[in-house]
Amino acid sequence: MTEKKSDIAEVAHVPIVAEGTGKTAANEGAQQKDVYNAELYAAIQESNIPRWSADTRKLYYCVFVAFCCACANGYDGSLIGSITVMPHFKATMHSQNSGWQVSVVSSLYSVGSIITTPFAALVSDKYGRKMGMVAGSIGIVLGSIIAASSFSLAQVTVGRLVLGSGIQFMTVAAPAYSMEIAPPQWRGRCSGFYNCGWFGGSIPAAFVTFGCQYIDNNWSWRVPFICQCFACFIVLGSVWFIPESPRWQFAHDREEEAIAFLVRFHGAGNSQSRLVQLEIEEIQESIRQDREDKEIAWWDFRCLFDTHSGRWRSLQVLMIGVFGQFSGNGLGYFNPEIFSELGVKSTAQQLGYNVLNSVLSAIGAGTAVSLTDRMPRRKVLVFGTFGCVVMLAINGACNHVFGADKTNKSAASAALAFYFLFNVVNSFAYTPLQGVLPVEALDTKRRAKGLAFYGFLTGCLGFINTFCTPIANGTIGLNYIWVFVGWDCVETVLWYFFCVEAQGRTLEELEWVYNQPSPVKASQRVDRVVQQADGTVTEKIVQHDD
Repeated sequence: MTEKKSDIAEVAHVPIVAEGTGKTAANEGAQQKDVYNAELYAAIQESNIPRWSADTRKLYYCVFVAFCCACANGYDGSLIGSITVMPHFKATMHSQNSGWQVSVVSSLYSVGSIITTPFAALVSDKYGRKMGMVAGSIGIVLGSIIAASSFSLAQVTVGRLVLGSGIQFMTVAAPAYSMEIAPPQWRGRCSGFYNCGWFGGSIPAAFVTFGCQYIDNNWSWRVPFICQCFACFIVLGSVWFIPESPRWQFAHDREEEAIAFLVRFHGAGNSQSRLVQLEIEEIQESIRQDREDKEIAWWDFRCLFDTHSGRWRSLQVLMIGVFGQFSGNGLGYFNPEIFSELGVKSTAQQLGYNVLNSVLSAIGAGTAVSLTDRMPRRKVLVFGTFGCVVMLAINGACNHVFGADKTNKSAASAALAFYFLFNVVNSFAYTPLQGVLPVEALDTKRRAKGLAFYGFLTGCLGFINTFCTPIANGTIGLNYIWVFVGWDCVETVLWYFFCVEAQGRTLEELEWVYNQPSPVKASQRVDRVVQQADGTVTEKIVQHDD
């Protein structure tokens, strides 16, 4: 990666901070700060994006459209576990609360995602992020109609397969879109907000299934399937009126449109904005380097693994894809059955607890989103995953006490409480970063294919979660928790040694990080700058090793 231009004066490192004051001797009120990228930090300090101008509100709406794509996915996460315990669904489909039939119906959703992986990348790369969202919406609507009109388990299964296919198109296009349109200083919050769409779908699904259980006919489960289309209708009605990703436009020789987007939405109309100039320079350099590589066929995914940089980038995607799905949170697909095993036998109460769990998890995720642009990714994942270990271990111990004779109600209540707390901690640590980390780790050349790979991983892990959990619940019951206690310990160690810190850097500057022999170490390197009292950054201090 070429050196970026900078208006910041570089000076040798000298001890210019007055002891105990944090102020420079040369300029009263100036302070030294450690930042990950001096040029970006300086540009952000000088940028002035109005938070509630007409253009900014439109940018918020663009992120909301991507958010709706995640809502469709989250809706399903809360839906199927609730529907499978409904009396009319079981009577019509001749199924039970758990077992292989439920496993098949649930897991075919993930199979649909797996088989459409390369096509989702093709559409997003060739036709744009918006067209990827359109294709996904159409697939989900078709799948919902098939499932809602079913009279047999086979038809529900086909509907679930089509639904999963649509979701894959969305999970490739929408997170890339939300990341690529966001100003650098809002990138974490915009992408984190996108992934919180999971709860924007799961909470309504929990309420819908809770309310529909009182319908005394097959509409009790048909209506929830139909409602899955709602978020897709918002996407289909909105996508024609929002701009395309500027990074995609740069990559497809539409530079004038891309620059106009950056000036309007990132520079508040100022074409000379320091932030806009930095973004244009870095994106153009990134695209130039990509074009120097040979043309890659749409079905060729070797770019994810054929270089040192590509392997490290793909490792980040692999880790967040696997750990984000298999840290115990996959149990949430079958919350009503878990509550039943803890002595909650009323269907209404089970679905009510499902609502409570979704709301509490959303609070954890929403809190994390508000802090995403300030929190180091690596620390959040290490400590957050260890927090999951603690919550699940306590939950497992309480499960064991209750399971001894099924009479200790205090142990059952404690198990429920720590199960809810686990979901809060997991949502805080993973929900925003599941949207942020894969897109930050992937450069423009690899982004669509990398997100397709990410979707493939989540589809595979989702299949394991949805296929194995009903069977495990029927055989080892609540002891299944201990599998995740042990695995989360492994995840904590792996995050510590292999997580690359991306907070505070431009997407293009991360190219330098991933090209270093040890990207983890390189990602923790900081620049020291001198910031004046008015916020202007005037110096970048070159720090030499002793």
